Amino acid sequence: MIRWRAFVLPLVMFDWLRAIDMSHKTDACSGVSIFGEETSAQFAAEIDAMTGQKVAKCYQCGECTAGCPAAFAMDSTPNRVMRMVQLGCEKQVLSSSTIWLCASCETCATRCPKGLSVSKVMDACREIAAKNGVKSSQPDVLTFHKQFLGAVERDGRIHEMGMLARYKMISGNLFNDMPLGAKMFLKGKLSLLPTKIKGVGEVKKIFRKMK
Repeated sequence: MIRWRAFVLPLVMFDWLRAIDMSHKTDACSGVSIFGEETSAQFAAEIDAMTGQKVAKCYQCGECTAGCPAAFAMDSTPNRVMRMVQLGCEKQVLSSSTIWLCASCETCATRCPKGLSVSKVMDACREIAAKNGVKSSQPDVLTFHKQFLGAVERDGRIHEMGMLARYKMISGNLFNDMPLGAKMFLKGKLSLLPTKIKGVGEVKKIFRKMK
């Protein structure tokens, strides 16, 4: 029993300390009055409605940040974004790189003691930012996001060749991974022509409903 604790407790302490350290990378709504014009009282309610989550349940334990594989690259950590959503700091959240760097791996949901899925909140923030025309700090990610969803809406599934061709033309990154693409094509991993699923009409209905 003592040996088991000696092995596990350092790991728990490491996660906890990492969460504390990374949560101080940025100050939520730094320089913004919580009751000023730059906050939105309806922002948290809108996120709740879109995701089915209750962001008010988050009590900043930092478990999501401690386990997030992309937290090191984010300008605001996941738990910090959750706090900004709670406070109605819409502008700060939608302009953050964090919402675009989230990989939706659901590690946060697995670790959260309240059962919250931070990745669902991030996805809702991406949708709001794109809808409101907020300039993304990660424009290539936004471009890929739009092309991916556009391909699913059209065909009900992803046609890799077509989606990547559109993405590269828009982003301007034409040749940076051409050798890898050639290898995948020669091994039959990429098809020239798209195929549609049988229920593509139902998929289109979902997209129309969400719009």
